[in-house]
Amino acid sequence: MNPGELRHRVTIQQSQETVDADKTPSLSWVPVATVWAAVEPINGREYIQLKQTNATLTTCIRIRYRSGFTPAMRIVYGTRIFDINDVIDVNERHVEIHLMCTEVIPGGGRRTAV
Repeated sequence: MNPGELRHRVTIQQSQETVDADKTPSLSWVPVATVWAAVEPINGREYIQLKQTNATLTTCIRIRYRSGFTPAMRIVYGTRIFDINDVIDVNERHVEIHLMCTEVIPGGGRRTAV
């Protein structure tokens, strides 16, 4: 792995359920780690669903090896949010992880953070 390729700062988050004073549960995202990464789009696809155009972008986010990542987590890169689909320990060597992610862009336009 060439460290110079890891030029994007990303935050990995996991969901956490909290209960407010009225005992109403809510889901929030809390940071697990902020790391340097390579964000590499793999392919894009547009489709029409319920008269709304959506664009789906498959992206590989490469980071140095760290244990504990799961598909239940997500990645925030600037205002963009990526759902993790798969976590791949490249060649099972514990050197590099490929996080195979999907970014859904409502309306096929601007990306927005939730």
